[in-house]
Amino acid sequence: MPVWQSIYEELKSDNFEIISVAEDTGGEAAAGPIFDAANVTYTSIIDVNHHISALYNLVNVPSGIWIDEEGKIVRINEGTYAKSHGAFGTDDYAPIVRDWAANGADSPYVWDLNRVREGIFQRTEEAERAQPAFRLGTYYFTRDNEEKAEKYFNLAQELDPDSWNYLRQDIHYEEGGSAGPQWRARRAAEENRGETYYAPLDIEPQPPSGN
Repeated sequence: MPVWQSIYEELKSDNFEIISVAEDTGGEAAAGPIFDAANVTYTSIIDVNHHISALYNLVNVPSGIWIDEEGKIVRINEGTYAKSHGAFGTDDYAPIVRDWAANGADSPYVWDLNRVREGIFQRTEEAERAQPAFRLGTYYFTRDNEEKAEKYFNLAQELDPDSWNYLRQDIHYEEGGSAGPQWRARRAAEENRGETYYAPLDIEPQPPSGN
């Protein structure tokens, strides 16, 4: 967040806005201090029910969505770190954000409609039922009913096994946290099958429109 804050201070005069969403059932008590410590001045939201993730079919954090002045999605990615953090992240994403802020629709990193559609994770009919199940889990979590919260958090994961967000939220308040043994085991299993934790950023410039 401190890196995104510095990027925001650099670009905010160029018709550029950051909206950062913390997906955390712990609410203000859990996520608020993180925003405060980073001293962010861009818009920050705490989404207890992961509603925004559901709207945009996001399955992992961090994820980034570029929305233009007309309200259209022009790019969507997983693993959108502001910089490399050792085993995580990359230094490649922030420069293309700067290019988009400077060039808008003429940026070679803006995707056309078909590419945007390809980049949005497609959920199954069962996975569509995961969000209301997760919200029930949140309801019981905020009322300290751990047994029922766990029941519905587990159901959400069964219905939408591709969502890392549901898994990480479920284990966030357990021993080891959201990057603990359960998360590591699942990630190792998927990587052993040749899969990747984050979908590729695909930051190759696109050809000019009409070519």
